[in-house]
Amino acid sequence: MLNLKIIIGSTRPGRAADQVVPWIVGCAREHRAFRVEVLDLRDWPLPFFTETLETVGDPRNPTYSDPIVRHWNERIAEGDAYLFITPEYNHSVPGVLKNAIDSVFASFAFRNKPAAFVGYSGGVAAGVRAIEHLAHVAIEAEMVPLRSSVLLPLVGGAFDENGGPRDPAAVTAAGIMLDDLAWWAAALARARQDHPLPPAALRKMAASRAH
Repeated sequence: MLNLKIIIGSTRPGRAADQVVPWIVGCAREHRAFRVEVLDLRDWPLPFFTETLETVGDPRNPTYSDPIVRHWNERIAEGDAYLFITPEYNHSVPGVLKNAIDSVFASFAFRNKPAAFVGYSGGVAAGVRAIEHLAHVAIEAEMVPLRSSVLLPLVGGAFDENGGPRDPAAVTAAGIMLDDLAWWAAALARARQDHPLPPAALRKMAASRAH
């Protein structure tokens, strides 16, 4: 079974994520491909990015600037796939979410694993601009961002009294996204096992030493 990490990207009081998370986590847990763990950034008070080569220490067993950063890298490394739940702040993602991704440093824990996105907003944009930005960040972190996403506009009225989305298209989108995520997670897990490839940064370092 594939290990899916669901990362909640908002930490502010009264966040709309608390309407979104129960539904999408339920969908993921019903999907037979996944073993699901929710990583709520409220529970991960990571220092704002302070990592350097000095704080990492031995790259084979990094210490980092704070034990929680090491623990975060270890937890991310366990994942086969990632699902980011994000609001849109000024056409982008919350700073805490960007910081959480940046804090996966030197471990390459995201490398060659798929990422999918659930975006929401109080307006009609539904977080699409945040997801576009997040996809670029995911590429730089060496994840494989997927096209299929779930978009929830006007999130304040998006769910009924039972916690389900009022728009049936959201249910369809969630099913497609999770199927795509499972397919890519399985394919990339096989590739990592059958044809391991060191990160480009390490190969460049090895080449420079050889010269």
